[in-house]
Amino acid sequence: MITANKIEVCFTPNNFHLYDNASSIVVVIDVLRATSAICTALFHGVEKIIPVSSIEEAKAWQAKGYLVAAEREGVVVRGFEFGNSPFSYMTEKVKGKEIVITTTNGTLALEVARSSYKVVAGCFLNIDILYHWLLKEDRNIILLCSGWKNKFNLEDTLFAGALVNRLLQSGKFMTECDSAMASNYLYEQAKSDLYAFLDCSSHRKRLEKLSLEKDIRYCLTPNLTPVIPILEGNGLVKLQPAERLINYKK
Repeated sequence: MITANKIEVCFTPNNFHLYDNASSIVVVIDVLRATSAICTALFHGVEKIIPVSSIEEAKAWQAKGYLVAAEREGVVVRGFEFGNSPFSYMTEKVKGKEIVITTTNGTLALEVARSSYKVVAGCFLNIDILYHWLLKEDRNIILLCSGWKNKFNLEDTLFAGALVNRLLQSGKFMTECDSAMASNYLYEQAKSDLYAFLDCSSHRKRLEKLSLEKDIRYCLTPNLTPVIPILEGNGLVKLQPAERLINYKK
């Protein structure tokens, strides 16, 4: 008898210690915008993204000559060249570079998940290739939402729900996790128009006040960056040969 693997959803990094991650693949999610920026960077030729938790660490890397991205409260931290807008990573300047990044939420989630069996970054931009890779890996999965300052947020939960929805339909996964089921239910309500569903969400409002609506629409668009960022050593690199999975059939 074949036993289906489990899917669980953790809504915030603060709760991650409650999950058994030693043998699980952890998908770190920060749709608006850290994991979207990381996927975009690797897709556009960045060699490695090195996540750090604090501004102090970021400054130390900057002093060594690294390109450093730093974001807090949705804006670029003074003294750094860019933050976590995906559009910052679409230039020739970043190709082949190792870039250090610190953000309000996403880099904290990556740090919390670091000791897991495998850690990858997920967002709508890489949803199909990530789904097919997870099917082939045949492991228990924890979807870790970065949230907002260790509080629940809607956009990360919707992406978690989108993955839960697909993985359950594959027949290779099951869940008894209430947060996974809740994520799935929310996604079912939102899937026809994610942008409209997020109209009243706190982070969409926060980014719109900063004139970043273009970022929001980009980050909610499926499959623009078919790469899988995977944590290896101190940084995230493009999983090889993940691109082959784009034509993978169930």
